[in-house]
Amino acid sequence: MEFGVGYFATHDGIGPAQLAQLLEEHGQTSLLLAEHTHIPASRETPFPGGGDIPRKYARTYDLFVALTAAAVVTTKLRIGSGICLVIERDPIITAKEVASIDHLSGGRFDFGVGAGWNHEEMRHHGTDPRTRMALLQERIEAMKAIWTQDEATYHGTFVSFDGVVSYPKPAQRPYPPILVGGHGPKVLDRVLAFGDAWLPNYSPDAELTDRIAELFARAERPVEVHMLGMPSDPAAIERVHAAGVRRAAPWLPSGGRSHVERALERWEAAIAEFNGE
Repeated sequence: MEFGVGYFATHDGIGPAQLAQLLEEHGQTSLLLAEHTHIPASRETPFPGGGDIPRKYARTYDLFVALTAAAVVTTKLRIGSGICLVIERDPIITAKEVASIDHLSGGRFDFGVGAGWNHEEMRHHGTDPRTRMALLQERIEAMKAIWTQDEATYHGTFVSFDGVVSYPKPAQRPYPPILVGGHGPKVLDRVLAFGDAWLPNYSPDAELTDRIAELFARAERPVEVHMLGMPSDPAAIERVHAAGVRRAAPWLPSGGRSHVERALERWEAAIAEFNGE
Protein backbone atom coordinates (compact mmCIF):
# COMPACT_ATOMS: atom_id res chain seq x y z
CA MET A 1 0.00 0.00 0.00
CA GLU A 2 1.13 3.55 -0.74
CA PHE A 3 0.96 6.54 1.58
CA GLY A 4 0.41 10.23 0.96
CA VAL A 5 -1.32 13.24 2.48
CA GLY A 6 -4.19 15.61 1.80
CA TYR A 7 -3.93 19.31 2.53
CA PHE A 8 -5.80 22.61 2.32
CA ALA A 9 -3.06 24.86 0.92
CA THR A 10 -3.91 28.23 2.47
CA HIS A 11 -2.25 31.60 1.97
CA ASP A 12 -1.33 31.73 5.67
CA GLY A 13 0.18 28.25 6.00
CA ILE A 14 3.16 26.35 4.64
CA GLY A 15 3.25 26.85 0.87
CA PRO A 16 2.44 24.02 -1.53
CA ALA A 17 5.98 24.00 -2.91
CA GLN A 18 7.59 23.74 0.53
CA LEU A 19 5.13 21.04 1.60
CA ALA A 20 5.69 19.04 -1.58
CA GLN A 21 9.46 19.13 -1.09
CA LEU A 22 9.04 18.02 2.52
CA LEU A 23 6.80 15.11 1.54
CA GLU A 24 9.14 13.93 -1.20
CA GLU A 25 12.10 14.08 1.18
CA HIS A 26 10.12 11.97 3.67
CA GLY A 27 9.20 9.33 1.11
CA GLN A 28 5.49 10.05 0.88
CA THR A 29 4.08 9.13 -2.51
CA SER A 30 1.36 11.71 -3.08
CA LEU A 31 -0.10 15.10 -2.21
CA LEU A 32 -3.77 15.88 -2.82
CA LEU A 33 -4.90 19.50 -2.46
CA ALA A 34 -8.45 20.57 -1.62
CA GLU A 35 -10.42 23.11 -3.64
CA HIS A 36 -13.00 25.76 -2.87
CA THR A 37 -13.24 28.81 -5.11
CA HIS A 38 -14.83 30.70 -2.21
CA ILE A 39 -17.20 30.23 0.71
CA PRO A 40 -20.51 32.12 0.60
CA ALA A 41 -20.82 34.61 3.44
CA SER A 42 -24.27 33.29 4.32
CA ARG A 43 -25.49 29.76 3.90
CA GLU A 44 -28.24 27.29 4.52
CA THR A 45 -26.32 24.10 3.71
CA PRO A 46 -25.05 22.40 6.90
CA PHE A 47 -21.33 21.74 7.09
CA PRO A 48 -20.89 17.93 6.89
CA GLY A 49 -18.55 17.95 9.89
CA GLY A 50 -21.06 19.87 11.99
CA GLY A 51 -20.79 23.41 13.37
CA ASP A 52 -19.10 26.26 11.54
CA ILE A 53 -17.11 25.84 8.34
CA PRO A 54 -13.39 25.83 9.25
CA ARG A 55 -11.63 29.05 8.22
CA LYS A 56 -9.23 27.19 5.91
CA TYR A 57 -12.08 26.53 3.44
CA ALA A 58 -12.17 30.18 2.38
CA ARG A 59 -8.40 30.67 2.34
CA THR A 60 -7.06 28.14 -0.17
CA TYR A 61 -4.89 29.04 -3.13
CA ASP A 62 -6.27 28.35 -6.57
CA LEU A 63 -6.05 24.58 -7.01
CA PHE A 64 -4.06 24.41 -10.23
CA VAL A 65 -1.73 27.26 -9.34
CA ALA A 66 -0.89 25.49 -6.06
CA LEU A 67 -0.45 22.12 -7.79
CA THR A 68 1.91 23.68 -10.34
CA ALA A 69 4.01 25.08 -7.51
CA ALA A 70 4.20 21.60 -6.00
CA ALA A 71 4.99 19.93 -9.31
CA VAL A 72 7.94 22.09 -10.35
CA VAL A 73 9.94 21.46 -7.16
CA THR A 74 9.49 17.66 -7.12
CA THR A 75 10.37 14.78 -9.41
CA LYS A 76 8.65 11.70 -7.93
CA LEU A 77 5.75 12.91 -5.81
CA ARG A 78 2.33 12.37 -7.34
CA ILE A 79 0.18 15.47 -7.08
CA GLY A 80 -3.53 15.80 -7.45
CA SER A 81 -6.88 17.25 -6.51
CA GLY A 82 -8.78 16.03 -3.54
CA ILE A 83 -11.22 17.09 -4.85
CA CYS A 84 -11.65 19.37 -7.88
CA LEU A 85 -15.18 20.78 -7.89
CA VAL A 86 -15.84 20.12 -11.56
CA ILE A 87 -19.44 21.36 -11.35
CA GLU A 88 -18.05 24.85 -10.65
CA ARG A 89 -15.64 24.83 -13.59
CA ASP A 90 -15.74 25.27 -17.35
CA PRO A 91 -14.84 21.83 -18.78
CA ILE A 92 -12.77 23.12 -21.72
CA ILE A 93 -10.61 25.29 -19.45
CA THR A 94 -10.31 22.54 -16.83
CA ALA A 95 -9.33 19.98 -19.47
CA LYS A 96 -6.55 22.34 -20.55
CA GLU A 97 -5.36 22.82 -16.95
CA VAL A 98 -5.34 19.08 -16.22
CA ALA A 99 -3.48 18.26 -19.43
CA SER A 100 -0.99 21.08 -18.87
CA ILE A 101 -0.06 20.10 -15.32
CA ASP A 102 0.12 16.41 -16.22
CA HIS A 103 2.39 17.24 -19.16
CA LEU A 104 4.61 19.61 -17.16
CA SER A 105 4.94 17.15 -14.27
CA GLY A 106 5.87 14.23 -16.49
CA GLY A 107 2.64 12.34 -15.86
CA ARG A 108 2.33 12.68 -12.07
CA PHE A 109 -1.20 14.07 -11.80
CA ASP A 110 -4.21 12.35 -10.15
CA PHE A 111 -7.56 13.97 -10.94
CA GLY A 112 -9.81 13.72 -7.90
CA VAL A 113 -13.28 14.97 -8.82
CA GLY A 114 -16.60 15.56 -7.14
CA ALA A 115 -19.72 17.67 -6.88
CA GLY A 116 -19.22 19.07 -3.39
CA TRP A 117 -21.80 19.75 -0.70
CA ASN A 118 -22.20 23.54 -0.43
CA HIS A 119 -25.34 24.42 -2.39
CA GLU A 120 -24.82 28.17 -2.07
CA GLU A 121 -21.33 27.86 -3.52
CA MET A 122 -22.67 25.87 -6.47
CA ARG A 123 -25.40 28.40 -7.19
CA HIS A 124 -22.83 31.22 -7.29
CA HIS A 125 -21.32 29.36 -10.26
CA GLY A 126 -24.69 28.95 -11.96
CA THR A 127 -25.05 25.27 -11.02
CA ASP A 128 -28.38 23.85 -9.93
CA PRO A 129 -27.68 21.52 -6.98
CA ARG A 130 -30.52 19.24 -8.12
CA THR A 131 -28.74 18.36 -11.38
CA ARG A 132 -25.14 18.56 -10.21
CA MET A 133 -24.39 14.83 -10.49
CA ALA A 134 -25.54 14.65 -14.11
CA LEU A 135 -23.52 17.80 -14.82
CA LEU A 136 -20.46 16.25 -13.17
CA GLN A 137 -20.63 13.18 -15.38
CA GLU A 138 -21.10 15.15 -18.58
CA ARG A 139 -18.18 17.47 -17.83
CA ILE A 140 -15.92 14.48 -17.11
CA GLU A 141 -17.02 12.78 -20.33
CA ALA A 142 -16.45 16.01 -22.27
CA MET A 143 -12.94 16.39 -20.85
CA LYS A 144 -12.13 12.80 -21.79
CA ALA A 145 -13.10 13.64 -25.36
CA ILE A 146 -10.81 16.67 -25.36
CA TRP A 147 -7.90 14.63 -23.96
CA THR A 148 -8.24 11.78 -26.45
CA GLN A 149 -9.47 13.34 -29.72
CA ASP A 150 -7.63 15.63 -32.12
CA GLU A 151 -10.91 17.44 -32.79
CA ALA A 152 -13.18 16.75 -29.86
CA THR A 153 -16.97 16.72 -30.11
CA TYR A 154 -19.41 16.19 -27.26
CA HIS A 155 -23.15 16.65 -27.01
CA GLY A 156 -25.06 16.21 -23.78
CA THR A 157 -27.84 17.90 -21.87
CA PHE A 158 -25.54 20.33 -20.07
CA VAL A 159 -22.34 20.31 -22.17
CA SER A 160 -22.20 20.59 -25.93
CA PHE A 161 -19.46 21.51 -28.41
CA ASP A 162 -18.07 20.61 -31.84
CA GLY A 163 -14.54 20.57 -33.17
CA VAL A 164 -12.50 21.51 -30.09
CA VAL A 165 -8.75 21.41 -30.78
CA SER A 166 -6.78 21.53 -27.54
CA TYR A 167 -3.16 20.68 -26.77
CA PRO A 168 -1.11 19.52 -24.99
CA LYS A 169 -2.65 16.14 -24.38
CA PRO A 170 -1.95 14.59 -20.97
CA ALA A 171 1.32 12.73 -20.52
CA GLN A 172 -0.59 9.82 -19.02
CA ARG A 173 -2.58 7.94 -21.60
CA PRO A 174 -5.39 8.10 -22.25
CA TYR A 175 -5.63 10.64 -19.37
CA PRO A 176 -4.73 10.97 -15.67
CA PRO A 177 -6.47 8.62 -13.22
CA ILE A 178 -9.91 9.94 -12.25
CA LEU A 179 -10.59 9.52 -8.54
CA VAL A 180 -14.29 9.97 -7.75
CA GLY A 181 -14.99 11.49 -4.36
CA GLY A 182 -18.15 11.24 -2.31
CA HIS A 183 -20.14 9.01 0.02
CA GLY A 184 -23.67 9.28 -1.38
CA PRO A 185 -25.86 6.28 -2.18
CA LYS A 186 -24.93 6.35 -5.89
CA VAL A 187 -21.23 7.13 -5.63
CA LEU A 188 -20.19 3.61 -6.65
CA ASP A 189 -22.33 3.98 -9.77
CA ARG A 190 -20.32 7.08 -10.64
CA VAL A 191 -17.00 5.34 -10.04
CA LEU A 192 -18.01 2.53 -12.35
CA ALA A 193 -19.44 4.93 -14.96
CA PHE A 194 -16.49 7.28 -15.39
CA GLY A 195 -13.84 6.79 -12.69
CA ASP A 196 -10.66 4.81 -12.17
CA ALA A 197 -10.85 4.86 -8.38
CA TRP A 198 -13.09 5.76 -5.46
CA LEU A 199 -11.77 8.51 -3.15
CA PRO A 200 -13.79 8.43 0.10
CA ASN A 201 -12.94 9.91 3.46
CA TYR A 202 -12.14 7.37 6.15
CA SER A 203 -14.80 6.14 8.53
CA PRO A 204 -14.49 3.41 11.19
CA ASP A 205 -17.97 2.15 10.31
CA ALA A 206 -18.30 -1.29 8.77
CA GLU A 207 -20.35 0.26 5.97
CA LEU A 208 -17.20 1.70 4.40
CA THR A 209 -15.43 -1.64 4.05
CA ASP A 210 -18.68 -3.23 2.88
CA ARG A 211 -18.96 -0.66 0.12
CA ILE A 212 -15.35 -1.20 -0.92
CA ALA A 213 -16.11 -4.91 -1.25
CA GLU A 214 -19.25 -4.08 -3.26
CA LEU A 215 -17.24 -1.86 -5.62
CA PHE A 216 -14.71 -4.59 -6.32
CA ALA A 217 -17.47 -7.16 -6.79
CA ARG A 218 -19.37 -5.00 -9.27
CA ALA A 219 -16.38 -3.79 -11.29
CA GLU A 220 -15.81 -5.41 -14.67
CA ARG A 221 -12.48 -3.61 -15.09
CA PRO A 222 -9.66 -2.68 -12.68
CA VAL A 223 -10.67 -0.03 -10.15
CA GLU A 224 -8.86 1.21 -7.05
CA VAL A 225 -9.73 2.80 -3.73
CA HIS A 226 -7.68 5.72 -2.39
CA MET A 227 -8.57 6.75 1.17
CA LEU A 228 -8.47 10.29 2.53
CA GLY A 229 -8.94 11.49 6.09
CA MET A 230 -7.00 8.64 7.67
CA PRO A 231 -6.23 8.82 11.38
CA SER A 232 -2.62 8.33 12.44
CA ASP A 233 -3.49 4.88 13.76
CA PRO A 234 -1.79 1.66 12.61
CA ALA A 235 -4.98 -0.31 13.32
CA ALA A 236 -6.91 1.93 10.93
CA ILE A 237 -4.19 1.53 8.30
CA GLU A 238 -4.38 -2.25 8.69
CA ARG A 239 -8.15 -2.11 8.32
CA VAL A 240 -8.09 -0.28 4.99
CA HIS A 241 -5.15 -2.35 3.78
CA ALA A 242 -7.14 -5.53 4.43
CA ALA A 243 -10.06 -4.00 2.50
CA GLY A 244 -7.87 -3.54 -0.57
CA VAL A 245 -7.15 0.19 -0.42
CA ARG A 246 -4.31 1.20 -2.77
CA ARG A 247 -3.30 4.49 -1.11
CA ALA A 248 -4.06 5.99 2.30
CA ALA A 249 -3.67 9.63 3.34
CA PRO A 250 -4.60 11.83 6.30
CA TRP A 251 -5.66 15.46 6.10
CA LEU A 252 -2.70 17.35 7.50
CA PRO A 253 -3.70 20.47 9.45
CA SER A 254 -3.25 23.78 7.67
CA GLY A 255 -0.67 26.01 9.27
CA GLY A 256 3.01 26.80 9.58
CA ARG A 257 5.79 24.35 8.84
CA SER A 258 6.38 23.19 12.41
CA HIS A 259 2.66 22.58 12.93
CA VAL A 260 2.45 20.49 9.76
CA GLU A 261 5.67 18.63 10.49
CA ARG A 262 4.37 17.45 13.88
CA ALA A 263 1.28 15.99 12.23
CA LEU A 264 3.41 14.38 9.51
CA GLU A 265 5.60 12.80 12.19
CA ARG A 266 2.52 11.23 13.80
CA TRP A 267 1.41 9.87 10.43
CA GLU A 268 4.87 8.45 9.72
CA ALA A 269 4.99 6.82 13.15
CA ALA A 270 1.69 5.06 12.43
CA ILE A 271 3.01 3.88 9.06
CA ALA A 272 6.18 2.56 10.69
CA GLU A 273 4.19 0.63 13.30
CA PHE A 274 1.92 -0.78 10.60
CA ASN A 275 5.04 -1.92 8.69
CA GLY A 276 6.47 -3.53 11.83
CA GLU A 277 9.41 -1.17 12.06
